[in-house]
Amino acid sequence: MSKFLITVWSFPAHINLVMAVAQALRMRGHQVAFYSGNRARAIVEGEGFTFFPFENVDEAHVYELLRTSYTYCSSLWEALRRARELRLLMFELYVETVPGQIEDLEGVLAEWRPDVFLCDITLLSPILVFSQTRDIPVCVFSMTALCWLPGPEVPAFGRGLPLPRTRLGRLRSTVARKIRSWLGRDCSAGLNALCRRYGLQALPMGLAEWTAKMPLFLIPTVPEFDYERTDLPPSVHYVGACIWDKRKSEAAPAWLNELTGDQPVIHVTEGTLHEHDPFLLRTAARALGGMPVQVVLTTGPHRDPASLDLGAVASNIRVEQYVPHSQLLPKTAVVVCLGGAATVTACLKAAVPLVIVPTEWDKPEIAQRVVEAGAGIRIAPVRCTPEVLRAAVNRLINEPSFRLNAERLAQVFAGYDGPRRAAELLEGLALSRQRFVA
Repeated sequence: MSKFLITVWSFPAHINLVMAVAQALRMRGHQVAFYSGNRARAIVEGEGFTFFPFENVDEAHVYELLRTSYTYCSSLWEALRRARELRLLMFELYVETVPGQIEDLEGVLAEWRPDVFLCDITLLSPILVFSQTRDIPVCVFSMTALCWLPGPEVPAFGRGLPLPRTRLGRLRSTVARKIRSWLGRDCSAGLNALCRRYGLQALPMGLAEWTAKMPLFLIPTVPEFDYERTDLPPSVHYVGACIWDKRKSEAAPAWLNELTGDQPVIHVTEGTLHEHDPFLLRTAARALGGMPVQVVLTTGPHRDPASLDLGAVASNIRVEQYVPHSQLLPKTAVVVCLGGAATVTACLKAAVPLVIVPTEWDKPEIAQRVVEAGAGIRIAPVRCTPEVLRAAVNRLINEPSFRLNAERLAQVFAGYDGPRRAAELLEGLALSRQRFVA
């Protein structure tokens, strides 16, 4: 039996991904504990796991950073105008929280010494410091449905550029990569300053490349969705979807029985963290109201539907806070969303095509992979009018290729058991005690 400490931000999508792995580890006889913010306490302890809360990390400030990080830009020039703001945000989130994490985790390690860190890729203290100062292997867990490591086979990460198949495409990717490097310059300098603060040498490479030096790097999707890359180091493993969205005892809502299949069911969601103007929900209510479809529109458990100005809602639209995808997707023909990793992987695993209106962070990248796979349509937020959205939904309902491509990916996902495979790899790491990949 081994002990695994999961270090993770308390964002619902992050907790849900690693919860699936935690349960797989426990079923195999291991001990699992979480280090996270208090917003995750009820879920973690409700599932019977040991919980160590943030003590020196300001969780409220982290959520405020996320709230103000709505960074979708309609053009490269707009992105450049917002560059300074984004650089400051990245520095605060990725660099300035690290000392508090380290102080917290020093206390946790004194009380509960793990055999392995399972580390949220965006919570950097285990990757940056403990990987070098403690004899505890670090497994990096991607919190998105793709591998963020740069390479010659993929475009620069960020704006969801198409695969660089042409000379112009390769040039666009090169320019975007240089801009991204510039945006991360302050973070890189800050991370190296932290290394010196803790008596370590500066990182000999960029942060992304450094994460790949950890002995295990898990990606909760399949290679066929992530461009079937062949340029990745041996530490990287695709394990398949890792989905947890409800407690086993949680019964399905009775109204799901009303979705009889007489009309296509369209599910519209802005995810579990979106706190900005509910533009997608409002647009969908206007676009899909009165159509010969049944619409389930969810606001997220963090928002009361009555508090949102969605306008008049037609009789074919039901508005709820939250419905577990494991209960709803088997009845669903099309999902309309912002492109969050958990939503997209759940849909593809269930063979449901998507309309994605990507906003910030990794969502443009995920949306472009759905497009490249032929399993959905991408709409820029500035173009998301009721007319455009209605036409996209009609295409997914009426053109069989989207459903067939989603079914093809679902068959690939079915060949993986994400939580079980992740647990097997983590067991191997606990036995080997390997710390770095040469």
